[in-house]
Amino acid sequence: MADSSFDIVSKLDRQEVDNALSQTAREVATRYDFKGTGATIEWKGEQGIEISASADDRASAVLDVFKEKLIKRSVSLKVLDASEPRQSGQQSKIDIALKEGITSEDAKKISKLIRDEGPKGVKAQIQGDELRVSSKKRDDLQAVISLVKGQDFDFAVQFTNYR
Repeated sequence: MADSSFDIVSKLDRQEVDNALSQTAREVATRYDFKGTGATIEWKGEQGIEISASADDRASAVLDVFKEKLIKRSVSLKVLDASEPRQSGQQSKIDIALKEGITSEDAKKISKLIRDEGPKGVKAQIQGDELRVSSKKRDDLQAVISLVKGQDFDFAVQFTNYR
């Protein structure tokens, strides 16, 4: 019998992030507490978002609204790498970088966890920015999925290609 396997990846759905960003922009444009603060949120390049407002607390409030929209669209907040509010002339800005992919150090951490605490006979191999986990028994793979879900990593994890 062939091995069953699945991949552990860290990807973000750009369409969902874009939808959350445009919903946030609409809400910021219409909400009373943002009137006259010059609060905006927009894409900055391919993997970045920029929030600007007239004060630090308003910029942080826009960030909170954006996080709320991401949660409603079931996007993990672990993909966000937000900076502290910084002054840029009269504006206060927050830069947000979107994190995607599993670094080799993180992949090694996960594979060590699977080796140490996972069922016997489960193999984990690093393939670029993802991790392939394989085993003869599907029950062992289910145990590995629940083990990895139980850990609190500083990046989002998804499970794909389960076969």
